[in-house]
Parts: sequence; structure tokens; C-alpha cells
Amino acid sequence: MNKQQGFTLIELMIVVAIIAILAAIAIPQYNDYTARAQMTEAYTLAAGLKTPVAEAFAQDDDATKSCAAPANAVTKGKYVASVAPDGKSPCAIVATMGTTGVNSKASGKTVTLTFTPGTGAWVCSTNAAAEVKPKACS
Repeated sequence: MNKQQGFTLIELMIVVAIIAILAAIAIPQYNDYTARAQMTEAYTLAAGLKTPVAEAFAQDDDATKSCAAPANAVTKGKYVASVAPDGKSPCAIVATMGTTGVNSKASGKTVTLTFTPGTGAWVCSTNAAAEVKPKACS
């Protein structure tokens, strides 16, 4: 009697079907994960300006002087095209995502940190989809 070696065609087809199902679930999740990581860079760069801006408002409550980036501030990153305070009161620091080399769900989106001088509170907002917005932005 011959001993069977290897797999039958139906067994191989079942394995291929299972791998296809797992890939169909994993690829969209991976895209969301990469977009969220890229959006987090925008939040991190904008958050780097929180201390200098709050300190400037504590020293001088003039929005045109206080709501400004220091000379040595990091104003762009690998995925972030620009980070800039708006020079108004309440002060808003806007980080704008780039459009090339960025996940399509994050491309061109913004993360805005708004400072209220009277309370000293920062509020984060974004125009990105809920599945990719940074956890710090509600």
C-alpha cells in the first residue's frame, strides 16, 4: 500500500481561502494604524509649542507676540507640512499634514490645539476621520 505524502488540493485551497480572509481584514486595519501614527506626529509637533506659547502668555498677554513660534521651533516633520500658531487670541496652533508620502486618510488634514489664556486650558481638534484621529484629540 502506498503511503500518502503531501497535501491534497482541497486542503491547499482551504489554506489559501483562510489566508485571503485574514488579509482582507488585516490590510484596512493596517492602513488605519499607519494613518493614525502619521496624525500623531502632527499632534506631537503642535504639542511641542504648548509650553512656549503658555509661557509667553503668562509673561505678556498680547496675542500677536505670545501666540508665535519660537525661533528654534520644529515647524515640519516627515509627514507634517507645517506647524504654525495663528497669532490670535485664543491662540491656535495648527499642524497641517503633507500631501505626498502620507496615507490618504491623513493627507491634507489638520490638528489644531487651541489655548485659552484665561483658563490655561488646551483643547485639541482635528478634521480627520474618527478612526485615524490622535487619541489626545476628542
